[in-house]
Amino acid sequence: MFFAFLLFITGCATFHPQPVSPEKTAAAFDARSLNDDGLRAFLETNHVTGDWPRDSWNLDALTLAAFYYQPALAEARAQWAAVEATKITAGERPNPTVGFTPTYDSTTPPPWIFGMTWDIPIETAGKRGKRIAQAEHLSEAARWDFVGAAWQTRSHVRTALLNLYIARETESLLARQEAAQSNVVRLLEGQLAAGAVSSYEVTQARVALTTTRLARQDATGQFAQARVQLAGALGLPLRALDGVKFSFDGLDQFPQNLTAPEVRRDAILNRADVRGALADYAASQSALQLEIAKQYPDLHLGPGYELDQTDNKWSLGVSLDLPVLNHNQGPVAEAMANRATAAAHFLTVQTTAIAEIDSALAGCDAALKKSVTTKMLLDDMQKQLDSVHAQAQAGEVEPLTSANAEAEYAIGAQNQLGALVKAQAALG
Repeated sequence: MFFAFLLFITGCATFHPQPVSPEKTAAAFDARSLNDDGLRAFLETNHVTGDWPRDSWNLDALTLAAFYYQPALAEARAQWAAVEATKITAGERPNPTVGFTPTYDSTTPPPWIFGMTWDIPIETAGKRGKRIAQAEHLSEAARWDFVGAAWQTRSHVRTALLNLYIARETESLLARQEAAQSNVVRLLEGQLAAGAVSSYEVTQARVALTTTRLARQDATGQFAQARVQLAGALGLPLRALDGVKFSFDGLDQFPQNLTAPEVRRDAILNRADVRGALADYAASQSALQLEIAKQYPDLHLGPGYELDQTDNKWSLGVSLDLPVLNHNQGPVAEAMANRATAAAHFLTVQTTAIAEIDSALAGCDAALKKSVTTKMLLDDMQKQLDSVHAQAQAGEVEPLTSANAEAEYAIGAQNQLGALVKAQAALG
């Protein structure tokens, strides 16, 4: 008995407190950076190598940095681990119980009769296997939730990087347009002084210049906001991005055959939310099977021993619940309703996925066509601008014509950038 008690004690888990201090977590967050040695090891483990610190950070490297730091992904990973732990619970067998029944007999000495009883439960109808199956399906659903969280993390990083690229390019183009329009205003003011143009024309040019200047200042603010958005997507403090150079390679490229039927089908079948909803439905199936199995009562073996005076008495009892008042109909009905709900949820998720994918494909296709058109237009405007510059150097056109051509080209470049952005947003 002593050894059984010792085995019981050594097999028990012990509690180790892990208090959370807001001050320490905030300080640890502020200490994060893209030069962390742990991050470097994580990148190398995922086959991203190179000089350290890195000269520039592209989308792939930033995505891995987000996987390393992003607390939302750490939370999803912890939730997956919590569901994984339920598989242990599902696989556990019920413990036997032991009871002591000392009896006092006042008629025959010695008066005390020592008694011991056992209760050994035996599960029937494969309940344990069905519990394990349900836990495994729930774990699979949690794994897909984690995959979805990882994909969302990458999507947020990509969106933030794209916004940073947009703000930078927009600010640059607006600065070029502002310089050209400033030159237009200067030339018109000179012509106004000479009486060659009206004050209305000069005022129009000044209004256009001021509008462009305001737009450039807005783009500067959007660039600052994009840096904040990127830091949040990475799970880093804003100061961690100070002095960091980013690579925007690939943001002007698009995959081929994106609208191919097999690509669309693969996306619809393998989206993380679709696979997760399918695993939830499988778990509801297992839950229903378990409740049906619970209609069959478990057996309880009850061997006993009694030392009656000098007589050793042994007994063997068998007990089971009698399913006479109910046959577990309530839980079975609930499980059937839950399965129907899970099936409806799966159809909702898949239908939403189909709609989102088709909408994104249509938007991407339209934006790509517009991007091609605006690129052709921009190429023509570049040729026109080069021609005007050549004529201006030869003295064949006025400087004002050249300045206006510069401003028009900057506007055309912004239109081309806008089409590119829409296509990349749809692709993302």
